[in-house]
Amino acid sequence: MANANAQEKKETVSFGDIVVEFIRKNRKILVAVVIACAAVLIGIVAGLSIRERVVSREISRAEALGERFEELRFDINEPESEEDVQALLADLDALASKSGAFASARSYSLIADIHADRKNWAEAEKAWILAAQKGGKGYLAPVSWFNAAVAAEEAGDIDGAIAHYGEALAFADSFPGASKAQFAIGRLEEGRGNREAALEAYRALIEKWPLDTIWANLANTRIIALTGLSS
Repeated sequence: MANANAQEKKETVSFGDIVVEFIRKNRKILVAVVIACAAVLIGIVAGLSIRERVVSREISRAEALGERFEELRFDINEPESEEDVQALLADLDALASKSGAFASARSYSLIADIHADRKNWAEAEKAWILAAQKGGKGYLAPVSWFNAAVAAEEAGDIDGAIAHYGEALAFADSFPGASKAQFAIGRLEEGRGNREAALEAYRALIEKWPLDTIWANLANTRIIALTGLSS
């Protein structure tokens, strides 16, 4: 019996023993894996650091171009400013095409501002759409969609304007101008005789933003005008 117990103890191996034995037999491979993982981690950290510096430079460049735009703004339609405006547009386009999301969105929005100041609404709309697309889920996206809608409206493209206002409303939870965009849809639908669509838009505004003292009140006024009944 004593011999059996001794044999059982001899054959019992702890988990710790297994780990130690595994490490002993595979130590070269394990060291190589650790070194490789460390190298990958260092590479990732270095890459992130480099990317952060690149993004910072791109944003600084976009803001510098924004300052150039502000300096030109009052004379942007003057013939003597044409060469400077075209140079600025070229620089903005170059930065937009090769930068990260924020700097690219900012550059396209500045291009749109230039065209809007010149009342070149088709080009302004195009640039604001690009700014919105580059803006992703950032704050520039809904602002750009809203401005694209204004440009489309100015150009007489009501369908396009309504579509762009709708894109801005996709950011309703974070976009301060969402209720205004909703009212604009109702206004445009009403303007082209789509009474039911206008009422639907106005009622949606009141439902989503009942405490809005400006646009909800205006929407209620339009509902009364269209139906003779308060919402």
